[in-house]
Amino acid sequence: MKILPVILAAVTLAAGDVNAQYSASKEAQYLAVVKAVADFKINDEEHLRKMEKLRENERFNRKLYDMIQKLENGRIKNSKNRKVLQILEDAGKQLYDLLD
Repeated sequence: MKILPVILAAVTLAAGDVNAQYSASKEAQYLAVVKAVADFKINDEEHLRKMEKLRENERFNRKLYDMIQKLENGRIKNSKNRKVLQILEDAGKQLYDLLD
C-alpha cells in the first residue's frame, strides 16, 4: 500500500512533463509556421521587387541590424525578448489556424 502514493505521484509528475513538452512543441510549431509563411511571402511576385530594394537599402539594413542586436536567444530573456517571442507565437497560431 505504501507504493501506491509513489506511483500516483510519478504519474502526476509525468503528466505535467508531457503537457510541458506538448506546449513547447506547439510553440516551436507556431514559430516554424511564421518562418515558413514569411519565407514564402517574401518570394511572392508582388513583394519580390520590393524586398530586393529593401535588401539594398543600407539605412534600413543598419536599423534592422541594430534592432536584432537588442534580442537574445539565451535561456534568460528580458521582457522585450519575451514580448517579441509571444507576438511571434501568437502570429504563428493565427496562421496555423487559418491555413490548417
